[in-house]
Amino acid sequence: MSISRPDLDFGRQTLLVRIPGGAASFRLETRTVLVCFAVLLLSLLLAAVALATGDFAVPLPEVLRALTGGGDPMTQTVVTQWRLPRVLMALVLGAALGMSGAIFQSLTRNPLGSPDIIGFNTGAYTGALLVILAVGGSYWQVAAGALAGGILTALAVYLLAFRRGSHGFRLIIVGIGMSAMLAAFNHWLILQAELEAAMAAAVWGAGSLNGITWEQAGPAVLVVVVVSAAVLGVSRRMRMLEMGDDAARALGVRAEPTRLLLLILGVALTAAATAVAGPIAFVALAAPQLARRLCGNAGISLLPSALLGSLLLVASDLAAQRLFAPIQLPVGVVTVSIGGIYLIWLLAREARK
Repeated sequence: MSISRPDLDFGRQTLLVRIPGGAASFRLETRTVLVCFAVLLLSLLLAAVALATGDFAVPLPEVLRALTGGGDPMTQTVVTQWRLPRVLMALVLGAALGMSGAIFQSLTRNPLGSPDIIGFNTGAYTGALLVILAVGGSYWQVAAGALAGGILTALAVYLLAFRRGSHGFRLIIVGIGMSAMLAAFNHWLILQAELEAAMAAAVWGAGSLNGITWEQAGPAVLVVVVVSAAVLGVSRRMRMLEMGDDAARALGVRAEPTRLLLLILGVALTAAATAVAGPIAFVALAAPQLARRLCGNAGISLLPSALLGSLLLVASDLAAQRLFAPIQLPVGVVTVSIGGIYLIWLLAREARK
């Protein structure tokens, strides 16, 4: 692989990357690369702080030693068994939510088009809730319920919004209505349940990374990595769809099958996060827009959105653990508090347009 000197592409500094043998070449915008590097560095720094702080404080050199297999047994247990799964899940699930939000905002061509606004989070919660209240639900059963609920909700929204194609504004309107209906149904389920089951479902529904173990983290990481790879494989077609269906078809892209595939992949990312941590709101809404503004891009970019999602979730989880210590808040409480402010600003900004 070779990288040429920086050049100017429509007034933006870029790096031209060529794969050996001439198989492919692509441009990387210098600003995007620098933003991604800075966000990744900040995320890792916050992850290190999360591993080092708590009731049992561990100096950063001891954290690094524990991560490489050294240190005393107590420190290793605290860092690698108690804290690392939670921090890893914050990074991975944040990336999944950020990428999912980027997919839906690209498909709808609207900053409000995120899975928590158009009902897919709520549908995943409904599926998991039915499993929790009906059969008690092991981790795998809850995960399967969340995935099934999210996909069925997405298909329902897609079919209801379909009219000579599925357009962004109709998807958002139908999705908001579906989200309201499912939210009411979820509340009814909790009210009808036994007290202990209802309390467990309500706590899980707040969105929390408390008590995450390696047993839960491993499968979630695998699912997110596989689905993310599939998304990156169709990212070029996603960018073509942003130019409109007619332009995409002229370039050889089958618009509706590609849109449906992206819809399913985006829901799978959302459902993977919901299955592990419950419905965590507003990360998918905010991350793509923050990434777009930081990178200065006209459209939505997947990688910056994923990295911003990781940063937002690891920062929110750190705040949830430390703001009212020793009481640990569900991370969903923090993301809702921050996201509510962001949503008000976004709605006011869109209204001014």
